[in-house]
Amino acid sequence: MAGGQRLICASSALVDGGDGVRFEVAGRDGPQSAFVVRFRGVVRAYLNRCAHVPVELDWVPGRFFDLTGQYLVCAVHGAHYDAASGRCAFGRCNGRGLQSLRVLERDGGVYLLDSGV
Repeated sequence: MAGGQRLICASSALVDGGDGVRFEVAGRDGPQSAFVVRFRGVVRAYLNRCAHVPVELDWVPGRFFDLTGQYLVCAVHGAHYDAASGRCAFGRCNGRGLQSLRVLERDGGVYLLDSGV
């Protein structure tokens, strides 16, 4: 992890509004599930934890977007989150959003900048 950055995946692994890539980050209580997606050309990363009840969003690994490719959706509760900000859009997120992680896309790779959660 040179310079506080860790490679998550190749940039080519992320299609706009398509499947994401799961990875783990260090948490206070051990490893935490996280994911990265591309939305409107920008790479975004979040903890893989619904704000309503702490379950992972994707029922099928890597499937985070709703059918329109516009919102991140919890497959368990149907809570919808703004893909650009992680904010609650509608549903059972009760106004709470996803916890974002800092990432950087450069030289054909996507890198995690956060060291832990």
